[in-house]
Amino acid sequence: MFTRRNHKVAGAQERGETRNGFGREGVVDIQRARILTAMVEAVAEHGAANVTVAHCVERAGISRRTFYEIFNDRDDCLLAAFDDAIERIAQRVVPVYERPSKWRERIRASLIEFLSFLDDDPSTGRLVVVETLGAGPRALERRGLVLAQIISAVDGGRLEAKGGSEPPPLTAEGLAGAVLSVIHGRMVEGRTGRLIDLTGPLMSMIVLPYLGPAAARRELARPVPTAPVHPRPVNGDPLRGLEMRLTYRTICVLLAVAASPGSSNRAIGGGAGITDQGQISKLLARLQRLGLVENTGIGPARGEPNAWTLTARGREVYGVIAEKTAAA
Repeated sequence: MFTRRNHKVAGAQERGETRNGFGREGVVDIQRARILTAMVEAVAEHGAANVTVAHCVERAGISRRTFYEIFNDRDDCLLAAFDDAIERIAQRVVPVYERPSKWRERIRASLIEFLSFLDDDPSTGRLVVVETLGAGPRALERRGLVLAQIISAVDGGRLEAKGGSEPPPLTAEGLAGAVLSVIHGRMVEGRTGRLIDLTGPLMSMIVLPYLGPAAARRELARPVPTAPVHPRPVNGDPLRGLEMRLTYRTICVLLAVAASPGSSNRAIGGGAGITDQGQISKLLARLQRLGLVENTGIGPARGEPNAWTLTARGREVYGVIAEKTAAA
């Protein structure tokens, strides 16, 4: 629901041929991920109201032209970053909420996952909880759609209300707002400590109107939960720390080296679809400076062939690209 593919991305993808199973759309996907990660980090540093395109392109290591080939403007990118964040949160929260169980346990499991996510990725958490409040009407509208789903989940407590006194529907809206307000306050104040430690107090507040004081006290008495263990997320910048401007031809050269290790410049150029030997030499030199390829040839003497192979870092980057290819 919250993943909105920008029409510029689709247009950029339609223009690309494929080489070694990897088309220009793969480059666009990786560049988009880098830009979104840069936006999240820039917002955490400067605030949503002050972040600029310049902040993003500098962090992402891409050109302004590349930015505008993928996003219409700063606000378009900011909303995409919010949507991406919500999608990643939903991947953790929704499955535990949908497990067959009583309302209270489903809400508690969902809250634990949400708080754990915020602890794991505070920059993304700040974007979702704090910065969207000052990011303009479009961001507020998007935030409102998410909040409505949270309110609906909390409102499920009315079906389990004790003593025949069913709280009004507005109760869920107040509770959802109160929980987010507490989390917002912790983030803005910059308090140390884990947000997951708030599970008991927040759950006590949520169940009180529906299940009564005894249930609220039991929630307070429950031990602090252990943070869920999740595999390293595949979202975000897949090439974090790589200071390069990613281009289609650069990736084609990297893929050609991976496909034929030990090949010469000319052979790599043929595999990458680049006939200009001066250009292939420049691209290989760039990848070598970045530590992605190395020349294992017998030496630099005139006429001796080069023999290019991937470095350990190069194999890591190639793995990211190959994963994108397989997912296409």
